Amino acid sequence: MDEDTPQTDGGSQAIQPPSGTTGEIAGDATGENDADHGDPSPDASEFLGKDVVAGYPGSEEPVIDDVTIRLPPGQVTALIGPNGSGKSTLLSGLADQLSIDDGTVLLDGTDVHTLEAKELARKLGLLSQENVAPDSLSVADLVGHGRYPHRGFFESLTEADREAIDEAIDLAGVGHLRDREVGSLSGGQQQLVWIAMALAQGTDVLLLDEPTTFLDMHHQLEVMGIVERLRDEREVTVGIVLHDIEQAARYADHVVALRDGAVYDRGPPEAVITEGLLAEVFGVEARVTVTDSGPRVTPLRALHDGDG
Repeated sequence: MDEDTPQTDGGSQAIQPPSGTTGEIAGDATGENDADHGDPSPDASEFLGKDVVAGYPGSEEPVIDDVTIRLPPGQVTALIGPNGSGKSTLLSGLADQLSIDDGTVLLDGTDVHTLEAKELARKLGLLSQENVAPDSLSVADLVGHGRYPHRGFFESLTEADREAIDEAIDLAGVGHLRDREVGSLSGGQQQLVWIAMALAQGTDVLLLDEPTTFLDMHHQLEVMGIVERLRDEREVTVGIVLHDIEQAARYADHVVALRDGAVYDRGPPEAVITEGLLAEVFGVEARVTVTDSGPRVTPLRALHDGDG
């Protein structure tokens, strides 16, 4: 592997080419009723995980147990849940970064495990939580690595590649950084550059694992603005893990709430993000107020066993 190849956790290449429910569920088993919030694009891709079971070597029990999740075409689906509920594990299993123990993952009706690695990487991208690149690599070069599924191993960038890189840099709003070294950037700037790399991959489905965590408010809003534009301007199907429940309420068309490795509820934000769910899933007493930009959550206190 080239020493300038960016890495993610586990030592695999960033945006690695993927190889490919229990609990209370609103809607049917495949999530067909999830599409009630907004109109899915007929030209966008549909992504479905059916009866997925996933865990880690050495674990006695699976982290994700018999979960079915559908990402409606051209819309944003947010995964929420407390720490340890299985959100990141589910996303990794869907993207084939983690081998699933059972179940099927379908992209536009095709089992992702039947697709060649590069073919799938042209359709499905994952931006994980941990990303590492050489500090001396320029922003433009890092974003250019997103084009690897579209090129042969020794092929140079084509004009189409360069156009895709420029568009990704523009969409991510990092044009003023393109000649900077990655190591000279702030954490928020680096996150925007990694997102630009994912955008350059040009996939129909993009999975983002906690892209706003540890960012200041300005960079959080920039990241979520990119997600909005992907949906509205490019008809990309987006799945995103979020810790901020109000971000999920404001930006997502659908919300899937996980608890203990299973789907607790799913549907439009105003139906899922309720005071009852916050108490049952997050252990928090909160006030939920309906606003024009989605439910607004005011946490009041942490709940403990025995609280009435």
